[in-house]
Amino acid sequence: MASDIGTDVAIIGAGPVGLFAVFELGMLKLSSVLIDALSDVGGQCAALYPEKPIYDIPAHPAIHAGDLVAQLERQIAPFQAPRLLGRRVTGLSGESGSFTLTTDKGDTVRATAVLIAAGGGAFGPNRPPLDGLAEYEASGAVQYYVRRREDLLGKRVVIAGGGDSAVDWALALRDIARVMVVHRRAKFRAAPESAAQLDAAARGGEIEMVIPYQLQALHGADGVLRHVEVATLQGETRLLSADVLLPFFGLSMDLGPIAAWGLDRDQHHVTIDPATCQTSMRGVFAIGDVVTYPGKLKLILQGFSEAAVAAHAIFGVVHPGEALHFEYSTTKGLPGAT
Repeated sequence: MASDIGTDVAIIGAGPVGLFAVFELGMLKLSSVLIDALSDVGGQCAALYPEKPIYDIPAHPAIHAGDLVAQLERQIAPFQAPRLLGRRVTGLSGESGSFTLTTDKGDTVRATAVLIAAGGGAFGPNRPPLDGLAEYEASGAVQYYVRRREDLLGKRVVIAGGGDSAVDWALALRDIARVMVVHRRAKFRAAPESAAQLDAAARGGEIEMVIPYQLQALHGADGVLRHVEVATLQGETRLLSADVLLPFFGLSMDLGPIAAWGLDRDQHHVTIDPATCQTSMRGVFAIGDVVTYPGKLKLILQGFSEAAVAAHAIFGVVHPGEALHFEYSTTKGLPGAT
């Protein structure tokens, strides 16, 4: 059912940075609504690596990405921000102080300001060109995101790819599943330390390396996978017994209609004034991995900082001429829901 919502700030993107923006805005008694193309909040942290540890979140020596998202949800719960999930923003009209956004599901959001926290934009997996792929995707025999590590307990898992995701999940699953890694060459693009761990695990018999091969075909029936066929460039083939195929060939990123809004950009990133996080369009702000400026680091913690900077700048848009008296959260406490 389509929604018609009025709010102070429309946040496009419900990843960790977008979630934290709800908190920073809420602390200034500004209301917000979250809009995201994915069906769940958390962005890539939730969709791609919920059980992968993150080591550079302050006060957490290590925290799983999924747990970080859960904690952020707890933090923003008092502000009761509406969520329009599984929706893509298709239109933006109006001007600073009076924007109207529309979605592909027919929703209308009227907002005083807009905050883009879209990461790399709407994203999806690069799918291998295999016959019958959709049927295996529907049954879960082919997965692009590992939601729960335990779901693969005792399974025969074929992992295809040579980047960080392929290597990280091969290492993470080696003690609970029979893991085979398919890659077209011996050199991996993953972090050197991870690649070294993979090599050691292969030499120790914990992981089977299937090199140099590429995916050729899937064999099974009614969505039940039995074998993954792989082939060399010379046409030599092998059948790998498998219950699950995890193809990790990267993501296709797309800013979608945002790219047509006329915002100043540097290649695929939106340029902002780092002092306010405002884009070239007055009243439209951007934070997180989608933005660029001198000294920008693609770190979640810097996105959190940008959320605070943007919230304070947006206060002046929502309440023009009203002075904002900065207070620490320890003295002002947690405001009620806005």
